[in-house]
Amino acid sequence: MMKFSKPFFLIFALFLIFISRIESTYALSKPVAKSKVIRTLIVDGQNNHDQWPKITFMMKDFLEQSGKFKVDVQRSHFTWNAADLIPKYMLPGLENTVSLPKPKADSSFHPKFSDYDLVICNFGWNAAPWPAETQVDFEKFMKKGGGLVVIHAADNSFPQWPAYNEMIGLGGWGDRTEKDGPYVYYDLEGKLVKDTQAGRAGSHGPQKEYQITLRNANHPITKDMPLTWMHSQDEMYDRLRGPAVNMEILGTAFSAKENRGTGRHEPMLIVTQFGKGRVFHTPMGHADYSVSCVGFITTLLRGAQWAATGKVDIPIPADFPKADVSSKREYTK
Repeated sequence: MMKFSKPFFLIFALFLIFISRIESTYALSKPVAKSKVIRTLIVDGQNNHDQWPKITFMMKDFLEQSGKFKVDVQRSHFTWNAADLIPKYMLPGLENTVSLPKPKADSSFHPKFSDYDLVICNFGWNAAPWPAETQVDFEKFMKKGGGLVVIHAADNSFPQWPAYNEMIGLGGWGDRTEKDGPYVYYDLEGKLVKDTQAGRAGSHGPQKEYQITLRNANHPITKDMPLTWMHSQDEMYDRLRGPAVNMEILGTAFSAKENRGTGRHEPMLIVTQFGKGRVFHTPMGHADYSVSCVGFITTLLRGAQWAATGKVDIPIPADFPKADVSSKREYTK
C-alpha cells in the first residue's frame, strides 16, 4: 500500500479548499434565472364609459407594479367620449389622437399583436369596428396562443365580429339577441343554465356593492380565494348572452329583482379558449372606485397572467375582501 507524507495531505487539503472557493465564486456570479416579463398591450380609444382613459392608466399601473408585466397602450386615432380625461391621463406616444363627438372607424388602427403575449381590451359600447385586416391579424394572434383580457364594457363591443363574440363567450347590448347565443347563468338551485329564449342582451340595475361567489375554486385564477367576497360599488351586468363555447364561469353575483335584476346568479369571472389562445373576461370595472377594489385588482392580475401563460403565481393579498366587507386601495396618480 502506498504511503503519503503529512505535507502531501496538507497540500491536498489546501487544493480542495481552493477548488471549493472557485466553485462558490462561480455559483455566486452565475445569473439568477428570472421569470419572463409578460409583454402586454392595452387597446382603447372609444367607450361609452367616460372614465376609460383613467381606467387604462390605472390598469397599466397595477400590472406594472406587480413586476410581472411590461405594458404598452395603443389608442385609436379617433377617440370618443372622455375628452376631458384624455390629457389628464395621457401616456407617452398617445398625444396625436383626435377627440370626436361620435365614434369613427380608424383605418390606421393595426397594432403589431405578434410583439405581445397579452392584449387587454378597454373599448366599449358603440366603438367603431376595427379594420378587417386588423381583425384577421388579431384572430391569428389568438389562435396561435395569444392571451386576451376583456374588461367591463369591452363585452359590449364589436357585435358584428363573430370571432370576437366567440372569444368573449358572452356579451351585452349592441343589438345582441337570441341570434347571438343563449343567456348563461346559474339558477337558484346552483345549476348552470343555457337559456335560448328570445330577448335582448345586456342590462344592469343601480350601482352597488355585490358579493362574488366562486363556481370553480380550483382554477389557477381563483385558487386560494375566499369562496365568497364582496366587490366594491359597480354596475352588475346581467342578461349577457353569446356563443358560450369553450367557456367556463369561475364566479357569479346574484342579480336581485329588487335592484331591477334577473333573480339569478350572473357571470362575473369568465374564461374561454379560442384556438390555442386563452381569454379572461370580467364584466366588472365600471369606474375608478370599481377598479380600486382589491378583488378587481387581484383578479385582473391573476386573470392576465393566466391568459398569457396558463399559470398563476401572483398571491392573494392580505387585504383581499371578506365575504361581507369590501376592500379598496384609493388610487392617486
